[in-house]
Amino acid sequence: MTGFLRMSTEHNFVLLIRDADTIAASLHQALNDASPEERPGLERAAALVEAAATAGEAQLRARWVRSRLSAVGFTGDIGSVAAVKALRKAEPKLSLLAAVELQKDAVAHPE
Repeated sequence: MTGFLRMSTEHNFVLLIRDADTIAASLHQALNDASPEERPGLERAAALVEAAATAGEAQLRARWVRSRLSAVGFTGDIGSVAAVKALRKAEPKLSLLAAVELQKDAVAHPE
């Protein structure tokens, strides 16, 4: 998932782009060409990609929030005011409203 931000007072959103289908297709092609020794690892990788592809948008936003918080070294409670502050530090263009909405997704979908 990749997050592109375009924030203003009128727009508060994170655009999610799913590329798991492209990765899955590449893995399936690799499986077709794989030697018997390579197959178990590629099969496991394909299963992981397929599982990731079934995640809902809120789950993807929650992962994105966690990755952004991790990038700024935040290790506290995701449901805290400090988490919102850290998220806005990681992504300065986020409005307070957008940061709170994203935080709600992260709280609702713990890993």
